[in-house]
Amino acid sequence: MSSHDQEESRKLLLVLAHPDDETFICGGTLAKYASEGVQITLVSATRGEMGRRMGNPPYLNRETIAAARERELRNACDCLGIQQLQFLDIRDKTVEFIDEEQLISRIEGIIHDTTPDVVLTFHETLGGHPDHCAIGKVTTAACRRAGKQDSLYYISFGNRMERPERYGYTRNDIVKIDVSAHLEAKLAAFRAHRCQSEIDEWVWQPDHEALARFGASEYFIQAEPLSSDRRNPYDLFHE
Repeated sequence: MSSHDQEESRKLLLVLAHPDDETFICGGTLAKYASEGVQITLVSATRGEMGRRMGNPPYLNRETIAAARERELRNACDCLGIQQLQFLDIRDKTVEFIDEEQLISRIEGIIHDTTPDVVLTFHETLGGHPDHCAIGKVTTAACRRAGKQDSLYYISFGNRMERPERYGYTRNDIVKIDVSAHLEAKLAAFRAHRCQSEIDEWVWQPDHEALARFGASEYFIQAEPLSSDRRNPYDLFHE
């Protein structure tokens, strides 16, 4: 990112399904861009009240987990440098049942309010969870309505997109972000999501051992790939 770019207000919007999606999937990228002065807004559809894992041993129940996960998410946002957090107040595991038109309109409104240069969400078929796919589908539609389809990227799990051909994409569709300098922030955010990560013993090993479990890169699918001469000049992923 050039010094001229840093003088401008760069903005990134994430529209995800649950607390911890931001950390477990793309936390390194968020920490990287936050450290470069990018303004990051996270929208979480739910508070994750149906989370399957509640500590080791469990210390939460269905009545208390939503508030706990919200607190943990706010702490993770601090670790990663996410400045703004909003909730859509949808119950966990019900995103796919919410009226699509209503949800598209809400997200379109958020896009207009935040004026992002880049939008991140889930792929509507590769999201791996019904809530993920549902929020990805409506966010994609909202971006098209708001004229932000050129700035839309889908987050990707681990190094799956090292071989994008298996999923119908080419390497030109994939953006690979080097996050090796930001893994400490990612680990801190993992640990902030205690009720979801405490059961994973590796997270709580000595820092050097836990950090070794992370890949040095995170991958994103460009929703509507553009030729180099048509790319958005404020596109964070093409510096």
